[in-house]
Amino acid sequence: MEKMVIEGGYPLHGRVRINGAKNAALPIMAACLLTKGTSKLKGIPDLTDVKTLCKILNELGVDTVKCPDGSLEITVKEEKDITAPYDLVRTMRASICVLGPLLGKRGMAKVSIPGGCSIGSRPIDIHIKGIESLGAQVDVKDGYVIATGEKLKGSVVDLGGPYGSTVLGTCNVMMAAVLGEGRTVLENAACEPEVQDLANFLNKAGADISAIGEKNIIIEGVDELNGIEYEIIPDRIEAGTFMIAGAITGGSIVLENDISCYLTSVVNKLREMGVEIQVSAGKEEFNGVKNGECTVKSDGNIKPANITTLPYPGMPTDMQAQFTALLSIANGTSIITERVFPHRFMHVAELNRMGADIRNDDAIAIIKGVPSLSGTTVMASDLRASASLIVAGLVAKGITEIRRLYHIDRGYEKLEDRLTSLGAKIWREKE
Repeated sequence: MEKMVIEGGYPLHGRVRINGAKNAALPIMAACLLTKGTSKLKGIPDLTDVKTLCKILNELGVDTVKCPDGSLEITVKEEKDITAPYDLVRTMRASICVLGPLLGKRGMAKVSIPGGCSIGSRPIDIHIKGIESLGAQVDVKDGYVIATGEKLKGSVVDLGGPYGSTVLGTCNVMMAAVLGEGRTVLENAACEPEVQDLANFLNKAGADISAIGEKNIIIEGVDELNGIEYEIIPDRIEAGTFMIAGAITGGSIVLENDISCYLTSVVNKLREMGVEIQVSAGKEEFNGVKNGECTVKSDGNIKPANITTLPYPGMPTDMQAQFTALLSIANGTSIITERVFPHRFMHVAELNRMGADIRNDDAIAIIKGVPSLSGTTVMASDLRASASLIVAGLVAKGITEIRRLYHIDRGYEKLEDRLTSLGAKIWREKE
């Protein structure tokens, strides 16, 4: 086991390139189950979650090869296996995204009910209801979702849930429907950029999906999909995390390969808090959207703010923990309301151990800014909580040690090396 050690108090300066989006890469990798031939995916980040999904795909008769240029080649060799086993699925909730393509292509799927981060209840009932609407028979037995349906039929599927649209549920039902018969309409579909990226990948492979990025996605079933070459969009959550790291340390950093139009809510809120952000367009294009550079400058004097997380295009729930860390040293009192995962506040207790003054009441955190944080030993509870503790450690006085480091490796590639290149004092040690 390793821990992260941070000596706080060093402003970040320099340039850092944003990697491909984990939350786009995983469903697109799963979507390769639907295709014939080989797909070459560019921009796949080197993460634990990616490696886990590769192992699951290998169990399902799929070859996954990491190329010298960093891209990932995926080829379906056999289609007889339909089981995604507990030992692999239990570590990562996104594993459930193999359910739709297995059912849509092989007519049957047996997928363990997933695990992952401890951020509150995330049932898969909408996934099940969605594929049942397409004509599948579903049974939940011995911790597995078992779905059968030789030829799915187009239907109108409502994907709305108590806290908004389901991202993985939208991905799963979309993938199940693309090889089905007739038209499927996904009502109250998630509009997140990662969902759009999956739809664009499927279309390039031969699917017929329209109204991408809208609440009602339309899918016309096709006979087959083929392997393609495709580049994953940049990771907006990674970009937002670096923005906050630059802001909290009073630094000046430039994000390369950034698509800030997917982060409007984050950029606008940081500007409201006194952070200077300049965005310029680049030359590379992702499905009609150009990447670019984003310059983040801060003097470390952060204004308080009120934030409510919402489905896209609102404030991402995956940025809530990082903003909580930033607002802990703001000049005044802030309120964060979590509307996506109401119980996603396990990082609050650890930030309070560092000297923050945060009170959590159900889905609301009231944050009274303090002059400074102090380094101590803290425990990461989930992926984004890990990021918030690292962000806090960058500005805390003294030494911060973060344990349960495996969470951070699920979503941030070589984060300590990239922060070191910006001037941070951060390293790993054996516990």
